[in-house]
Amino acid sequence: MAEVLVYVDHAGGAVRKPTLELLTLARRLGEPVAVALGAGAADTAAVLAEHGAARVLTHDAAEYAEYLVVPKVDALQAAVEAVSPAAVLVPSSTEGKEIAARLALRIGSGIITDAVDLEAGEAGPVATQSVFAASYSTKSRVTRGTPVITVKPNSAAVEPAAAAGAVEQLSVSFSAQATGTRITGRTARESTGRPELTEAAIVVSGGRGVNGAENFALIEALADSLGAAVGASRAAVDAGWYPHTQQVGQTGKSVSPQLYIANGISGAIQHRAGMQTSKTIVAVNKDAEAPIFDLVDYGVVGDLFAVVPQLTEEINTRKG
Repeated sequence: MAEVLVYVDHAGGAVRKPTLELLTLARRLGEPVAVALGAGAADTAAVLAEHGAARVLTHDAAEYAEYLVVPKVDALQAAVEAVSPAAVLVPSSTEGKEIAARLALRIGSGIITDAVDLEAGEAGPVATQSVFAASYSTKSRVTRGTPVITVKPNSAAVEPAAAAGAVEQLSVSFSAQATGTRITGRTARESTGRPELTEAAIVVSGGRGVNGAENFALIEALADSLGAAVGASRAAVDAGWYPHTQQVGQTGKSVSPQLYIANGISGAIQHRAGMQTSKTIVAVNKDAEAPIFDLVDYGVVGDLFAVVPQLTEEINTRKG
């Protein structure tokens, strides 16, 4: 059976959910071989094995923490040369897409970014993408070299499947470019206790209709009742009501959760482009003609200041 490389996104050995989704997708294409790099790489093996990794290639070196992405590209290139995989799958984060692009250039292969689904094809993996502001879906495949594909979070449900997960040391020789850009400092992002926006299964967003930074407390309360991430439209961010890091849209972050709740968001194409692939979309807006209602699965025409607190209270009541 063909082998499929999966780049492991982890923090000190704690594997992030998008990697587990990649392992589920990789099993459609062949036998997953995970590549874990940096401090704690060996600690990922048990979780990766539980989710289908037949082998786990690990390598730890100071370069992964001290320099930017090139050392990771060097390691993935070494893995490609060692395994000769049918495809390389990488989480579609900002860093992941840079690693994938550099790798594809190195090995002379085509690349597909932001795939939302994968399936096996006679001539190689076939990727589904949402394009033109999520107005269309396309199916495509790489025609040259080993396909390098980045996949958006929440594109597949995590499906455990026990495998050997045999740990092997990957031999890596760093290139001259690997130490070209040193990381001089890090500042920990203040934790809200909520899920990461792009990885969350549920996202609750607020827009212009929230009418002020102080009113985002309503959005946060609803999100917390659901264990959700909080997002914001461009209008809300530009007004200074919520941090830019939480902006959903064409010029912000793209999300694809199981449930997306839009509150006071009109549904301009700029916003729709960042959330249109959500599995279920709910909107609350007092304007019955708002474009967002053309997109939703469930719509509530009403004042969010009345609807959202009632919804939050009902959810908390049902939770007991």
